[in-house]
Amino acid sequence: MTSIAIIGDFFMLPSVFQEKIEAVCNQELVIRTLQQDWPNVDMEHGYAVEGMEGLKEYFGTPQEVINFVGDAELFVTHLAPIPRSVMEALPNLKFIAVSRGGPVNIDMEAARDHNIKVVNTPGRNASAVAEFTLGAILAETRLIRAGHESLKKGEWRGDLYRADRTGRELNEMTVGVIGYGNIGTKVVRLLRAFGTRVLVHDPYVQLTQSDREDGVEHVNLETLLQESDVVTLHPRVTEETRHMMNADTFAQMKKGAIFINTARGPLADYDALYDALKSEHLAGAMLETFAVEPAPPEWPLLQLPNVTLTPHIAGASVRTVTFAAEQAAEEVRRYLNGLPAVNPK
Repeated sequence: MTSIAIIGDFFMLPSVFQEKIEAVCNQELVIRTLQQDWPNVDMEHGYAVEGMEGLKEYFGTPQEVINFVGDAELFVTHLAPIPRSVMEALPNLKFIAVSRGGPVNIDMEAARDHNIKVVNTPGRNASAVAEFTLGAILAETRLIRAGHESLKKGEWRGDLYRADRTGRELNEMTVGVIGYGNIGTKVVRLLRAFGTRVLVHDPYVQLTQSDREDGVEHVNLETLLQESDVVTLHPRVTEETRHMMNADTFAQMKKGAIFINTARGPLADYDALYDALKSEHLAGAMLETFAVEPAPPEWPLLQLPNVTLTPHIAGASVRTVTFAAEQAAEEVRRYLNGLPAVNPK
């Protein structure tokens, strides 16, 4: 019988992985599971630990993985670290499914060297992040954060009803969406339901006929920044996109515009954002991800009154858990039946 090792955590529950695998696989399987303590305990980063080069975010230790996976042929996980040393110690391992948008906890060069098939689950949290982004935009544009914080301090902000201070509806605004992948396309679809004018910047995609019929406009970055009342980020972090939002690009945004980042912290220079918010060139910002996590308590942006911050939870939803587990289970089924992977890496 085929042996499958599953290492999950308190978000990607190992029991859900097992349930979804058993639901689609007809073979007799020997499945063992282990539950790690993330997110109750913070994950680590490979660049800070010797022997973990090539890995970014992960949780646990290589030895824990080696001891648990043992002679299993298939390994399904969320955050467990899989550097070269783990693959060298597990000669029976032939297949790894990682339930993330990218296999950042796996040394992919080592996987290729050991002929181990790796699959991931792109788009697993796209709907969750898109919905969260709409909530973030509304929290800023309709003064939800400002009203909440004033009431918590015992202040009744009747002045927020004044025409010169109150919020604006999405149907009268222009929102610029940077990055038009799994998440960006869903954000645009939701915005169009509000009647929003939507500008998209992504040099690597073409708009569909349906997009154009819906009034979505594909523009260069300068036009998007200059014309948007809200700018929201959704690209991947690459050398090209790292700090793409910086002092120069923030300065190009309309005075009084709002900045949203539910993607990744390294996309923006947060020191430059602090200056743009402090000077009130930008009216507000909503930040969900940070270059360093957890965000340091003394971080200057935490002290500003015109910023909403959340602890990297945009992609966290119950559906993300079940959808990612379903994707991983389908990849397991296909591997066991000699079929090509849907999302090979």
